[in-house]
Amino acid sequence: MSDQFDRASELEQRYRDDALAKQQRNSHQSEQAFELGGQRHCLGCGVVISLERLRYVPEAVRCIDCQSLTEKQRHG
Repeated sequence: MSDQFDRASELEQRYRDDALAKQQRNSHQSEQAFELGGQRHCLGCGVVISLERLRYVPEAVRCIDCQSLTEKQRHG
């Protein structure tokens, strides 16, 4: 029974984190990435930006996929 409660608690926390991330994405007007739980999240999709990407591009505010889309849109 405790496994079910643990799983329910994990799911509830994930939903809260997702809702908070979505709210922060929607309210962000600037080009600054937001951090949640000590991790930097993409401005485009809200996923955590990988540590590997941040090692190579410390100022990254978007994941690789969203950055590629942004660049394609800018260059038509």
